[in-house]
Amino acid sequence: MTALLALLLWAHVALAQLSLPSPPWLPPAASSGAQPSAQGSTPNPQWSSLLGNLLYFYEAQRSGHLPSTNRVSWRNDSCVNDGSDVKLDLSGGYYDAGDYIKCTFPLTFSIMSICWGANDFGKGYDLTNQTPYLDDMLRWGLDWLIKAHPAPRTLFVQVADGNLDNAYWGGDLNIPQDRPSYQINDTNPGTDAAASAAAAFAACSNLYAGRALGPAFSAPASLQNTTYAATLLQHAQDLYSFATGAAGGQQTYQTAVPQAGEAYASSGFGDDLAIAALLLAAATNSSDLYTQAEGFYTQYGLGGQDAVFNWDSKTPGLAVLFAQLANASAPFAGNLSGWQAEAERYFDRILSGAGPSFTTKGGLLWYPGDSDEASLNPALNAAMLLTRYAPLATTPDKTQRYQAFAQAQIDYALGHNPMSAPYVVGANPNAPANPHSAMASGGDDISNIDTSPPQEAYVLYGALVGGPDKQDRFWDIRSDWPETEVALDYNAPLLTLAAAHALSDTADPFYTRLQPGAYAAARPGGTPCDPAFPCHHGGLSTGAKAAIGVVVSLVGLALIGLGAWYVRRRRARKF
Repeated sequence: MTALLALLLWAHVALAQLSLPSPPWLPPAASSGAQPSAQGSTPNPQWSSLLGNLLYFYEAQRSGHLPSTNRVSWRNDSCVNDGSDVKLDLSGGYYDAGDYIKCTFPLTFSIMSICWGANDFGKGYDLTNQTPYLDDMLRWGLDWLIKAHPAPRTLFVQVADGNLDNAYWGGDLNIPQDRPSYQINDTNPGTDAAASAAAAFAACSNLYAGRALGPAFSAPASLQNTTYAATLLQHAQDLYSFATGAAGGQQTYQTAVPQAGEAYASSGFGDDLAIAALLLAAATNSSDLYTQAEGFYTQYGLGGQDAVFNWDSKTPGLAVLFAQLANASAPFAGNLSGWQAEAERYFDRILSGAGPSFTTKGGLLWYPGDSDEASLNPALNAAMLLTRYAPLATTPDKTQRYQAFAQAQIDYALGHNPMSAPYVVGANPNAPANPHSAMASGGDDISNIDTSPPQEAYVLYGALVGGPDKQDRFWDIRSDWPETEVALDYNAPLLTLAAAHALSDTADPFYTRLQPGAYAAARPGGTPCDPAFPCHHGGLSTGAKAAIGVVVSLVGLALIGLGAWYVRRRRARKF
């Protein structure tokens, strides 16, 4: 018995996370974001606060039993019986966006992105004393993913029915508890979801093992734990084997689980296989896996593309990661000049406007179609890749131009835009006050979410909202989900960018130059023209809009009006 207790104690210590600060770090009032800090110090206090706020948002999105260290006073335990329909504990994890569904595919992309960023710019977390909160945030997601992967070839890809979830608008105490659990498995596989999860586990194993990806960046954040890294690596290897060798073959995960495709339908799996193989190669020093990654890149025609980087499209990140590993002189990696050429082809077409993207009059990088909803996400993901790649560029001129373009996107998101609005909730008095978040709104009238209550009940500190339209206009309307939705993947690139700035930037974020009232003076009149507010406002009667809500609801709910239709439509997003 004594030996068993000692073993259990050792296991607990070996897997233990970093101790959280006492007293806890809490977001400062928005008014502090209008006060310039003393220049010349590193880390800059304002970048430190922004990094803390961005991490705090993830804490507000938690599901399950909240720990005693919970900092979000208005959050409660919720959905603690998730997984009971399959006799598993699937409680915990994160709510995906402004609702209460849990979606594995975008979650794994977000965690992969954050771990990759914390590996490259980890000292930014260390200098700001946010590393314990980074550890806490990552483990809350990773530990849930471990539960969602109960067998080598089983992965739960969604918890909750999208239609039931979309019909509820209210706080976390009354969430409908009919929450089915959806899985992929050996006979009904989802190649993309399994590979994306493998990539997330591998990227985070690299971080927890302290395996830096190259000398051009800082050391990884100081949260090394070899036992936890090994656990993550085992899950990554099992999921990669599942993705490449399932008895049911290879297919997109919504083929096996159509319900998951209603919110996050995948367009393919070649990019997921390639990035999973590449991150596993880095984790295991495997030339075979590296060769497999190169093979997937060729097999699926991933070169020469101009796509966005997001949960459904990892391709733009591949050339950057290939170049990182080659630059680091990894024994299995090579062809640095070739990967530099591919990365620079992609970035040069963005900067020159030769590809499908362009910059708005206000300066925001815009991809037609992809930027029509959550416009900041493609721009900030591009800025993150540019910031990461710039030190590897083939000429000093390209390094400078890539850094300048990335900085322009960051500045735009943080207030240097025609609206004078920093798009991070709580960062400054001009920040959005009406994020599309059921739990933060404090209301429960799904037909009148803009006015019930008139003012958002809680400040969702650190949440990056979707962003402005193509004319750089932003209305800050709660029901306008294309502009005001919040989501796990929206925050991910800005976290990495904030860590990079905390590491080396002595100047404040742009929003410290904005005084109260700047956004109010610039706010446009009227209403938006987007999927939540169709341009031809008189085109559909109220009855017709309610009928649409019935059609999209597959569960036979009573008519719930236009408000429910708005909530339903926000789910079908690609970024």
